[in-house]
Amino acid sequence: MSALADRRVVLGVTGGIAAYKAVEICRRLVDAGAHVAPVLTAGAQRFIGSATFDALASEPVQTSLWDEDNPIPHTRLGQGADLVIVAPATARLLADYRMGRSAGLLTATLMATEAPVVVAPAMHTEMWGQPAVQDNVDTLAARGVVMVGPEPGRLAGGDIGFGRLASPERIVDVARTAVLGQAHDLVGTRVVVSAGGTREPIDPVRFIGNRSSGKQGFELAVEAHARGAHVTLITTVAEHADRFAPWRSTVEVVATAAEMKVAVDAAAVGADIVIMAAAVADFAPTGSASEKLKKRDGLPEISLEPTNDILAGLGERKAPGQILIGFAAETQDLVDNASAKLAKKGADLIIANDVSAPRVGFGHDTNAVTILGADGSKHDIPLSDKREIARAVVNSALEMRTRTTNKETT
Repeated sequence: MSALADRRVVLGVTGGIAAYKAVEICRRLVDAGAHVAPVLTAGAQRFIGSATFDALASEPVQTSLWDEDNPIPHTRLGQGADLVIVAPATARLLADYRMGRSAGLLTATLMATEAPVVVAPAMHTEMWGQPAVQDNVDTLAARGVVMVGPEPGRLAGGDIGFGRLASPERIVDVARTAVLGQAHDLVGTRVVVSAGGTREPIDPVRFIGNRSSGKQGFELAVEAHARGAHVTLITTVAEHADRFAPWRSTVEVVATAAEMKVAVDAAAVGADIVIMAAAVADFAPTGSASEKLKKRDGLPEISLEPTNDILAGLGERKAPGQILIGFAAETQDLVDNASAKLAKKGADLIIANDVSAPRVGFGHDTNAVTILGADGSKHDIPLSDKREIARAVVNSALEMRTRTTNKETT
């Protein structure tokens, strides 16, 4: 059952051009089984009409504090909510909420609720970058408000920059995390995630690579960020730089195993959790031709040399309290091979998957894994979408970190 099933969700919509995207958020919430009560500000109604939400939501739109049938609508909404989402949230909404200024039904509802609150800002780049706006965002986040986005992309008037509303899919996914009570369990934590398969060049055109799509690593980064972590994503998939650009995050795009090692080693210093989900090549050509190799020149000789073992190096330098997680993609003897890797690399957890199994591993949106711990724990996760796998991995990392911390303090 969906975490949002039978939950009462107040969906607040403010007066930004991105208000039209709240329709899709509403639809996704209803599809997930939530009871959605839409609240539109006067500004929102200039961009989108109430009739659309009346047709899609679980109850009619509310717009005013002055309701003859219900003289205290904000109290009813706030006290009855399991979750409040504001999307889009304008700079004015952020300021009013931060100051506790009850300017209308939506801000009054925010004042009257003890439910988790998810806020998705959207505005032009220059507005988002204003110190006053950033100060408001930081203050609200420090108070426990879950901030989502914004993202880079096309803005109103044809501009391109940082400030576009996060995708409806991402907002609803964060909402689910908030309802589960996991929205803040990584606050103050620094997480490093590697993703994708490295490419070791033969010439300017060809390379030695693997089938990794980077999907699992990407979902791990999204999951960690949704739970409050500062995330550094080091990936070989260039598209990740556009897709994963949430507030308080860093994305670095690399290509080769050598580049991956430099980036991961630097990011791992001071990190609380390091997740090596990338499929790093074990071997690379000893040299790369400066020009494209031609068939007419005959069969080339390609000499290989081993790449540096990034995971093993991290295990040797692992700081006290740091949780190190590796991945083992296997095609036979899954648990035995993964257990050997766990012991050899000095990791705390190994996530093993049989990539020869149907719908598992490389290129799929689903995965099935066995989570092995250095403490002898073993947890099988059946075939699930990769976000659910990411949630299980992060949960295991937190459990391991808690046990490690308790052991060090006793």
